[in-house]
Amino acid sequence: MEGEVRAVTVETVRKQSWGVFELRRGTMRRHAAATLAATDVRFYARHQAEVNCCALSRDCRSVLTCSDDGRLYLWDAGSAELLAELSGHAGPVKTCAVSPCGHLCASGSLDATVRIWDAAAAPVTCLRVLTGHKKSVETVSFSPDSRWLVSGSWDQSAVVWEVQTGQAFRELRGHTGAIQSSAFAEDSQYVATGAWDYMVKVWNLLVEDEVVTLEGHSGNIASVCFSVVGMLASGSWDSSVRVWLPEKGVCLFVLTGPTRAWVRSLAFSRDGLVLASAAEGDLIRIWDMSDGKCINCLQGHKDTAYGCIFSPSGALLTSGSAEWD
Repeated sequence: MEGEVRAVTVETVRKQSWGVFELRRGTMRRHAAATLAATDVRFYARHQAEVNCCALSRDCRSVLTCSDDGRLYLWDAGSAELLAELSGHAGPVKTCAVSPCGHLCASGSLDATVRIWDAAAAPVTCLRVLTGHKKSVETVSFSPDSRWLVSGSWDQSAVVWEVQTGQAFRELRGHTGAIQSSAFAEDSQYVATGAWDYMVKVWNLLVEDEVVTLEGHSGNIASVCFSVVGMLASGSWDSSVRVWLPEKGVCLFVLTGPTRAWVRSLAFSRDGLVLASAAEGDLIRIWDMSDGKCINCLQGHKDTAYGCIFSPSGALLTSGSAEWD
């Protein structure tokens, strides 16, 4: 039995991949997302270790992934062709993001650095290496106006960087655990962070002392995201998703599936009407934000779904999986 476990681990490292699902909306007026279905699955399988994150460009033509093999990979979303392989980090790459303007991407690594890359250059080049964190960088997120980048680290701090200069604008301290997730609100003024202290904090970048702390989870916060209407969703290792009105500190819904599973990633649709969640296991769940009910489950991976992202048009959802069969 012990030998079987080692064999599975080796095979997992060799066959990491990301799939892209084409989603077709139905004609139901109230629950169009109820008929979303996986109709086309593409695999991006050049990674040499676990895939940690995926980001989709705004025009939906490219997909960026990062891996424990220390590299980032830029893919053509339609053909799954590898367009560029980005190296430079001195350790596993834990997180990545594509700027809303589409010209830049960012990455954070176990080497405690953040890198900003020129995705429009040929070849793709590293523009800046941002230093300041003392431990692994677990999350990076661009603001909707592409002006700011936030990074969160195992050193329990988040740093907001000015993208054009690479200068640190503000350090956010208050968590008592590693920061694992981050997201900007649509107005680029507020940023949310989720941490291993089981808390979500929402920071006002224009008012230094204005911080809202959201409590209720009983596990690490692996994902946070804002909707266009101001809702904030948080996903946790406690197997739940919580949906908040952050300005009031009110929890609207607690979303749970029939089995306990770590929630790894969340994504609101562009209209804010539905929320997708990816957790341990092979299902991605679609939740109706009018009543908090699960209206659809997407199944396509043979193992754990690591992430999910809606495109701006709502036409695509990407999810990552570790598959060994």
